[in-house]
Amino acid sequence: MPELNKRKPMDLRRRGIYLLPNLFTTAALFAGFYAIVQSMNGRFEVASVAIFIAMILDGLDGRVARLTHTQSEFGAEYDSLSDMVSFGVAPALIAYEWALKGLGKWGWFAAFIYCAGTALRLARFNTNIEVVDKNYFQGLPSPAAAALVSSFVWVMLDNHFTGQEMRWYTCALTAFAGITMVSNLKYYSFKSINMRKSVPFIVIFLFALFFIFISVDPPSILFLLFLAYCLSGYVMFLWALRKKGEAPPSIAP
Repeated sequence: MPELNKRKPMDLRRRGIYLLPNLFTTAALFAGFYAIVQSMNGRFEVASVAIFIAMILDGLDGRVARLTHTQSEFGAEYDSLSDMVSFGVAPALIAYEWALKGLGKWGWFAAFIYCAGTALRLARFNTNIEVVDKNYFQGLPSPAAAALVSSFVWVMLDNHFTGQEMRWYTCALTAFAGITMVSNLKYYSFKSINMRKSVPFIVIFLFALFFIFISVDPPSILFLLFLAYCLSGYVMFLWALRKKGEAPPSIAP
């Protein structure tokens, strides 16, 4: 009995650690839900900002789980469900409520392409996680697609454009993001960056300049950054085709 009493507090503490990454996932889920509610209330700028908050929290839950050695199947499944809400349903609804509603069937069709693309992207990621190259994503990651759509809405609002004026551009961008998520294009994952490794002082200084650069005009800078990342997959694909075409024909021995 004494030995059992000694083990019990340790077991409780161990189970408590597993709550930590899932709390970040829950917070990301709440941010996505909050974005949905705000878009239904017509507060699209607030909804777009909530998507970026969900992105930050989504990035933290995995890192916390790895740092505390609390990865679990439950956490992985919960994270995917949270991503579906925050990066699938929420951006599609933001785009639809802001601009696509006036396009009739074309509007909800574009929103559904995006939403279905997110679901398929997440399902493929979960089933191929052990076989794909860790340095690259297969298809545009759903957080990046969500950032592309929501930052577009944000930057248009910041420049005083209405959804009615930008409805066809929003339709094209939303469908484009959804299709790119289910493509076979490669996107750099940034997982090879070792945050524990010592770096020169200039790197920290450049990071500081990067955040200052974003703070000058957050919606425009974020939209351009994620648009560039989205197009990088197509650039890498075209570059690979060019290199393949320039390769000399092999000579059989």
